[in-house]
Amino acid sequence: MVRDKIEIHGAREHNLKDIDLTIPKDKLVVVTGLSGSGKSSLAFDTLYAEGRRRYVGSLSSYARQFLGQMDKADVDSIDGLNPAISIDQKTTSHNPRSTVGTVTEINDYLRLLWARVGHPICPNDGTLIERQSVDQMVKRVLELPERSKIQILAPVIRQKRGMYQEVFKKVARAGFVRLIVDGEMHEVSDEFNLDKNKKHSISIVVDRLIVKDGIKSRLTDSVESALRLSEGYMDVDVIGNQVLNFSEDYACPKCGFTVGEMEPRLFSFNAPFGACEACDGLGMKLAVDEDLVVPDKDKTLNEGAIAPWANSDYYKMMLTQACQSLRINMDKPFKKLTERQKNLVLYGSDKKIKFHLEGDFGVNDTTQAFEGVMNNIDRRYHHPMSQFMREVMGKYMTELTCAVCHGKRLNQKALAVKVMGQDISEVSDLPIGKELTFFKSVKLTEAENMIAKPILKEVIDRLTFLVNVGLDYLTLSRSAGTLSGGEAQRIRLATQIGSNLSGVMYILDEPSIGLHQRDNDRLIASLKKMRDLGNSLIVVEHDDETMKQADYLIDMGPGAGSFGGKVMAAGTPEEVMANPNSLTGQYLSGKKFIPVPTERRKGNGKKITVSGACEHNLKDITVDFPLGKFVVVTGVSGSGKSTLVNTILKRALAQKLNHNSAKPGKFAKITGYKEIEKIIDIDQSPIGRTPRSNPATYTSVFDDIRALFAQTNEAKIRGYTKARFSFNVKGGRCEACHGDGIIKIEMNFLPDVYVPCEVCHGRRYNSETLEVTYHDKNIAQVLDMTISEACEFFEKIPKIHRKLQTIVDVGLGYVKLGQSATTLSGGEAQRMKLASELQKLSTGNNFYILDEPTTGLHVDDIKRLLVVLQRLVDQGNTVLVIEHNLDVIKTADWLIDLGPEGGEGGGQVVVTGTPEHVVECDKSWTGKYLKPVLKRDTERTLQAKNKLS
Repeated sequence: MVRDKIEIHGAREHNLKDIDLTIPKDKLVVVTGLSGSGKSSLAFDTLYAEGRRRYVGSLSSYARQFLGQMDKADVDSIDGLNPAISIDQKTTSHNPRSTVGTVTEINDYLRLLWARVGHPICPNDGTLIERQSVDQMVKRVLELPERSKIQILAPVIRQKRGMYQEVFKKVARAGFVRLIVDGEMHEVSDEFNLDKNKKHSISIVVDRLIVKDGIKSRLTDSVESALRLSEGYMDVDVIGNQVLNFSEDYACPKCGFTVGEMEPRLFSFNAPFGACEACDGLGMKLAVDEDLVVPDKDKTLNEGAIAPWANSDYYKMMLTQACQSLRINMDKPFKKLTERQKNLVLYGSDKKIKFHLEGDFGVNDTTQAFEGVMNNIDRRYHHPMSQFMREVMGKYMTELTCAVCHGKRLNQKALAVKVMGQDISEVSDLPIGKELTFFKSVKLTEAENMIAKPILKEVIDRLTFLVNVGLDYLTLSRSAGTLSGGEAQRIRLATQIGSNLSGVMYILDEPSIGLHQRDNDRLIASLKKMRDLGNSLIVVEHDDETMKQADYLIDMGPGAGSFGGKVMAAGTPEEVMANPNSLTGQYLSGKKFIPVPTERRKGNGKKITVSGACEHNLKDITVDFPLGKFVVVTGVSGSGKSTLVNTILKRALAQKLNHNSAKPGKFAKITGYKEIEKIIDIDQSPIGRTPRSNPATYTSVFDDIRALFAQTNEAKIRGYTKARFSFNVKGGRCEACHGDGIIKIEMNFLPDVYVPCEVCHGRRYNSETLEVTYHDKNIAQVLDMTISEACEFFEKIPKIHRKLQTIVDVGLGYVKLGQSATTLSGGEAQRMKLASELQKLSTGNNFYILDEPTTGLHVDDIKRLLVVLQRLVDQGNTVLVIEHNLDVIKTADWLIDLGPEGGEGGGQVVVTGTPEHVVECDKSWTGKYLKPVLKRDTERTLQAKNKLS
């Protein structure tokens, strides 16, 4: 009998409360609930973990040793489980060689297409390159300057791994005398012992000649021999000059430009054959950046315009003496110096200058050329006196586009091959939507069409899947490290749709993150397509539309952390809406909602203006950011929101106010920044990278708690200070585990195992420290409290209670005080940072920036978050948020809508103003989707207000 349900009995993973649950198979199932209520524990840590463990358990013991040990989920039984594939947000590669094209494997098909039907065009004269004959090769060699010494080489092995003992024997038997192995000349009689794991090149020296009259016959014989030995390839080593590459395949008859082997690896920037030699296929090179060296060009040299030398008396002395000799006015703003004077300061002069320099090393009198600031930094970075010096100089370095390949990553040979007049890099730089149009319109000869047809089908199918999940604005050349979690997840989703698997259980983690409502319909259609193939989809999601379109909805709750872990409702969306126990159901049905403000703030009348923003797809726009308001930047995915706010505004403000060295994107100027005191970026990066970091230490409330314990009578009698209650230093901590509470046991071939410390039993402190109590609780018991419990426990200690209350206010009352920071999600880390900022006494003149703070948040959590953000604005601060969530957008004082489309079709300001103004703009996609929500919730707000009155 085929089971049509997944039956879970006794699930207790993390905070799950011994739940029993039946989930229908081959359906779109959405798991929702408050943040921390147990959604991921059910979907990922129970269902996926057990599905993967069972699949791996079916493999041979030999295969299992490479996959590591997998723990059994804490569950009594799961019946009807399918093989599981997880598509989460934590799989983005930060390898600079990884791109959208390589991740989706579309690049593999493009490389094959260009190798099979591409036409090489000479970059020098535009001549179509065709195969070379022996006569053409001989003619090219004879054109070398007379008396040139040359070697005719047969490259038998070209960058391949192996020891090649048989090759050496074969060469010796053939009667040749010399070989060039990895660039070094050897006699055939030498003993060779190559490393089989490294790539090697071996060339036979077929003949050695001097170019002169009468060698044509001998040269022809040698060329034919070389081509025969190396299967159509020959190199001519012009002694003391260059190596000419020849092939019977492709070379320009006019200038001799040779493409070489037309194989897929030629078009790979991750292979030495195709990669640009200058940047090794990265498209970028680390170089000294003039904008970082001279961040404020309004300053004079005497005022410290040269940032790296501003605090060095030695280099100030050198600069002063150089400027006196070169006649450069040091009291003139740097931007008003002539181009020649700027170049002399930055790049130095050949003129010999007498320097009298004094420093810690003593007095130095020398006559030498002035090397210039840029050359000085480059030298001190690449040849530093210490690692510290390298790090300091690194602040003035940035990744600049490679001057040789201009960011295309490939060498000249690969870029010479065209399909429909385009090289592979030009096509990869097109937005995916336009690229799909390009491949649908490719015109080839009949023979080429037969070769390209199956390749084009795969490319078009994969591009179509990417368009269907709302990624038509991306390019295949986009670095994978720059993708958001939602984008990376949707790329994997598109890849899975393309695989056409059935009978699989897919687990997804909020695929709608970073997606505009306009593109949500396409995403839901893609999910339904996967379901219709015969797969079970279990999606952890908070998006209203996805929940309403689900076949089955599971609502976890009632609270978060230890207060959650129960199934509050399960059934169709309609059944969940009718269930009074379901908080999600109440929001879906409209019984609960986030109210719309009855008035929009006017602000303080001041503004920050960014002019001439033209980074990435921004179209030279000027944007005003009003101060003293809750401002939200909106727009479809890829419209330029992150570029405008994160790459330009945030970095420009950090540079002006905090003297940060991070270089902003391209813009003309920024004004109004003096109206704010500081910029505070609250992102989703971890609050700590080690298990020692926790909410108590991050928010500094632990200092106050330790001080309180040190004030107890028992602590005073024993002479304990607050340092005694730290688990990071010797004294009070358990020395067996060094205050970690756990001990790592290395298992060689298996993953490391962490076991509770046998001495302190996971409590981190020694027994003497734990004997000190406050209200019958020791320091370890306090760390084990949830923040809500601790807030109540310290109610009579105002300083501690106030700090803990701010964490509760942002919806993190369920987190434990001593919980490891590494276990917090991105959304939880972001709210912890927000709570830390709320604790500080604000002057009311700060500028807060948040990028999609609703990520991972339930609508009830968003309601709490908005209360906190509105409180910040009420204190006179400015809060700027990038957001797609309509509940956040409708509560804003001011909207800045970018678009109208994504990618090249975006980068413009569509409309700015209050939400009421934006919904009236026909060109705004945000306005179109906001209009019904704003109307509905404004009516609800007025009705609720009338009921209260």
